[in-house]
Amino acid sequence: MERTEPRFGWDDNAFAPTQLTGDQDHGPRAVDLRFTGTGSEYFRIWIVNLLLIVVTASLYWPFARARRLAYFQANTVVDGQPLGFHGDPWKMFRGYMIMLALAIVYSIASNASPTAALVSVAVLALVWPALWRASMQFRLANTSWRGVRFAFKGSLGGAYGAMLPAFLPSVVLVGLASFMGGPGEDGTLTEAQSERLGVWMGLSMLAFMLALPWALARIKRYQHQNYHYAGQTTQLTASTGQFYVLAFKLLGVTLALGVAAVSLIAMVALLGGGLAWITGIHGGGGKVSAALVAITGLAVAGIYVASFFIVGPYGVSRLQNLVWGHTRSADIRFDSHLRLLPLAGRTALNLFLTAITLGLYRPFAVVAMTKLKLEAVSIEVTGSVDDWVAESHQMNDAAGDAAGDFFGIDMGL
Repeated sequence: MERTEPRFGWDDNAFAPTQLTGDQDHGPRAVDLRFTGTGSEYFRIWIVNLLLIVVTASLYWPFARARRLAYFQANTVVDGQPLGFHGDPWKMFRGYMIMLALAIVYSIASNASPTAALVSVAVLALVWPALWRASMQFRLANTSWRGVRFAFKGSLGGAYGAMLPAFLPSVVLVGLASFMGGPGEDGTLTEAQSERLGVWMGLSMLAFMLALPWALARIKRYQHQNYHYAGQTTQLTASTGQFYVLAFKLLGVTLALGVAAVSLIAMVALLGGGLAWITGIHGGGGKVSAALVAITGLAVAGIYVASFFIVGPYGVSRLQNLVWGHTRSADIRFDSHLRLLPLAGRTALNLFLTAITLGLYRPFAVVAMTKLKLEAVSIEVTGSVDDWVAESHQMNDAAGDAAGDFFGIDMGL
């Protein structure tokens, strides 16, 4: 199969509409989705970007980001046609400067006083949903396939509603703390105040953990119910209960690994006690005990490392399968079959090779992981894509798109 060569730049006419080949009976058909990038190609882009970011004291970061997006999208091939990226790096630079200014203000405020730091965090939390929405608008509005731009249709109110569950426990904690009264004469909290604060902090953390699947469901629903392309707007059919089921499964995997670790330690301890008693008769108990302590330490470390390479990939693979497996529009259906073992193996290999190469394997790792995740997704369409492309793509929310274009912020969503 001939490899699609990547295109770079931000020419709006770089990806003109073309005709599809193959079956034109407008019945359901699978759409081929491939990633054609290679680690060696991306390494050249990555190393130049890294050097320029260092030389310019991070000011080149938005331009590096634009080059990265252009490469990855030009190598994402859907039905034989690559995606295009048309974002203006200078607009992304403007958004980066806004975020840099916010970071500087927070740094100054945190050094000035705890109250100023709290106020700056509150202000950032207040504007974060708007920036998040602007980021998705900018990213999709500057992405095209077959010459037609994507769009994000989420409202500003929807962004705040989606983010609310994540912030609610913290808001409750701050509000309750304000009614606890000021510190004592020595500037510290009284014993009763400390106890109440501890109780409320514990309750707030518990509420946050219980609300986390609900918050994730709202965030993913806001994202996947507002992707738009050529008259097709996606919907997410996954229920909130399915996110809770995923959370409990992830908790179960974590607890199972914990039980395995405790069981292994207990077995080693029993074995060690028996061997130490037997060899102690002959004067070798000390060496056996030392060896068993070393073995126990290695076993615990091995289980800890294994949990990192199992729990994380398990959550990532199941979340991708849940979200994309329930994303569809009137004539487009997505599915995902990202498997745990290949993802866990790739995660371990990427970390190992990145470590022994002192970070130089990083671009190869990113390309390999992108290919694995992307090609686990399948697309099925019903109807004529040519008819969709032929229709003029209209932006319904001009004010929102202008906001996304103004901020030019991309957070890799």
